[in-house]
Amino acid sequence: MSDDPTISQLSFEDALKRLETIVHRLESGEASLDESIELYAEGDKLRGQCEQRLQAAQARIEKITLGPDGGPRGTQSFDAG
Repeated sequence: MSDDPTISQLSFEDALKRLETIVHRLESGEASLDESIELYAEGDKLRGQCEQRLQAAQARIEKITLGPDGGPRGTQSFDAG
């Protein structure tokens, strides 16, 4: 989703921290109009990057299934629904 190499190289946690910083700056009203527009664009890229990483992680999660005796039987794909 993000074409910015610096954003795509950020860990999920670092991208989220940067996004929180941007939101705080925008909510504070301290940024000029031009800076606000740039921050919003960066924030949108960061949001997309975080969403993409979460979707990828969700696709890899497996749920442990239990047999009739209560012991682990195997795994199945995660279903968020």
